[in-house]
Amino acid sequence: MSVIAVKLPDGSSRSLPEGATVRDLAAAIGAGLAKAAIAGKVNGELVDVYAPLTDAAEVAIITDKSAEGLDIIRHSTSHLMAQAVKALFPAAKVTIGPSIETGFYYDFDVEQPFSPEDLEKIEEKMRELAKADIPIRREQLSKDDAIVLFKDMGEDYKVEIISDLDADTVSLYRQGDFVDLCRGPHLPSTSWCKAFKITSIAGAYWRGNENNRMLQRVYGTAFSDKKELDAYLERLEEAKRRDHRKLGRELDLFSFSDEVGAGFAIWHPKGALLRTIIEDFERKEHLKRDYDIVVGPQILKTELWQRSGHYENYRENMYFTEVDEQGFGIKPMNCLSHMMIYKSHLRSYRDLPLRFFELGTVHRHERAGVLHGLLRVRCFTQDDAHILCTPEQLDSEIKGVISFVNDVMGIFGFQYEMELSTRPDKSIGSDEDWERATNALLGALKDSGREFEINEGDGAFYGPKIDIKLRDCLDRRWQCATIQCDFTLPERFDLTYVDANGERKRPVMVHRVILGSIERFIGVLIEHFAGNFPVWLSPVQAMVMTVTDSQQPYAQQVYETLRGAGIRVQKDFRNEKLGFKIREAQLQKVPYMLVIGDREVETATVTPRFRDGSNLEPMKADSFAEFIIKESANHK
Repeated sequence: MSVIAVKLPDGSSRSLPEGATVRDLAAAIGAGLAKAAIAGKVNGELVDVYAPLTDAAEVAIITDKSAEGLDIIRHSTSHLMAQAVKALFPAAKVTIGPSIETGFYYDFDVEQPFSPEDLEKIEEKMRELAKADIPIRREQLSKDDAIVLFKDMGEDYKVEIISDLDADTVSLYRQGDFVDLCRGPHLPSTSWCKAFKITSIAGAYWRGNENNRMLQRVYGTAFSDKKELDAYLERLEEAKRRDHRKLGRELDLFSFSDEVGAGFAIWHPKGALLRTIIEDFERKEHLKRDYDIVVGPQILKTELWQRSGHYENYRENMYFTEVDEQGFGIKPMNCLSHMMIYKSHLRSYRDLPLRFFELGTVHRHERAGVLHGLLRVRCFTQDDAHILCTPEQLDSEIKGVISFVNDVMGIFGFQYEMELSTRPDKSIGSDEDWERATNALLGALKDSGREFEINEGDGAFYGPKIDIKLRDCLDRRWQCATIQCDFTLPERFDLTYVDANGERKRPVMVHRVILGSIERFIGVLIEHFAGNFPVWLSPVQAMVMTVTDSQQPYAQQVYETLRGAGIRVQKDFRNEKLGFKIREAQLQKVPYMLVIGDREVETATVTPRFRDGSNLEPMKADSFAEFIIKESANHK
């Protein structure tokens, strides 16, 4: 019998009979590993446990405890869900069912939308199929035979997918009477789907095109054991309690209206005040770092957007209008106005770097299906800045922005992760400029000493970027800050400066945001703090309330003292029970309540009560104002 030798991750090798599979290798290493193996990685490619091995292959065994194993579990569970749907709703047509970061989904074409009762039935059927321990096996068919197979099954979407593939053969996976088109790999059998849950349902257009049929997208999640699933579901429930849309209504911060239009937030007094607090903070932080505040118009001539490349590469996300028979584009970004400011004067190398900062409101056309509260809107304000500098200054400017991000995220209490996004397929500029820009960002990242990932092909169309993803208290990631390096737009707009030798040179432009979209950042803040903003951010910092009407004159004095000191204070002098007033203030998540009773009137003091029920020592009203001012100055 012929023998093959395979290499293991630790550098050792193992001899096996010719035709041995990944599972055979796991068994040769140990019975425990054979029992835990769900897939393999052969020469860097994930394969099923039944895949045959070849001589000199480098092989790793994948178990359910690895990130790759979890992804396979979730992908296989999406197929299990599709099998359950077909068993219960034979007329349903299946489309695609990938794993995603938090679980999986599968899109179905059905005549009637699934009801909550239908989802319960689907999940129960999934448990039945998992318990049946149905083997999952891979098959290879010619493209033509696969088209015939799925056409006979009435699976039109699969036929369309296969027809678009540039391949002679395709792979299928069978589990019982269910067959699906898939590259794999998959679990050895359905019994490996041990801990799963259908979580939600939404509408989704086929291939994301609004002109196509609306499908039913069923979301779920899966883990290797029930303990992990239960912990995730608990976090999910906590996320629902923290949902910024729910809290935004309860705290009267903002609203959306169909009469106004989808994706356009309306800010109520307390929400607008919260925005103002954040925007004022941003202005101060930028001025401290030698930025100049600028303001550009909302619409610019279409010719400018054509010159910049936005018209060619971004116009599906833009809105256009016409004034006096002249075409204009409503700005989706602020960079063009900032370049016009730069061009308004002849610049010397001594003037650089120039840092133009704008809290610029932009409009972007987002599809209705992706709009989500403040997190995805069509009109938002960016804390946008563009730094124009010499090539020699580029490294220090990028590092300065990284330091700025670190300082601000520390103030708000966020941890964050970084990734470098490289040149996309749809882009402008020379290979040389892209290489220079990418190397500049890469060098600054390496020097920062922070870990980062490479995100291939996800840069802006004019330059690579560093994306900063903050982590909230539920360990969710949110894209906020970004740093983009751009050699191309200064070329297109003929931006120059005069160097020390009197020669005209081209500056480099760094596009950057720190918080990103103010709307999105506030949405993240609401969920991170569950609406319990720290004192410095809270739209209402204190509520003055009376026990009876007799304390009202003194309570009014306290109120006016605090207002005069700049404290954001409200009053509740209603003829209601004190417990009712306190409960309402707690529901509004006001940090401090000042209950004015006879004792406070007699001693001319206040007794601050924090929203968690704890009390400070009695103090004078002006002392309490100083206390709040000090807390706010320390961003607490």
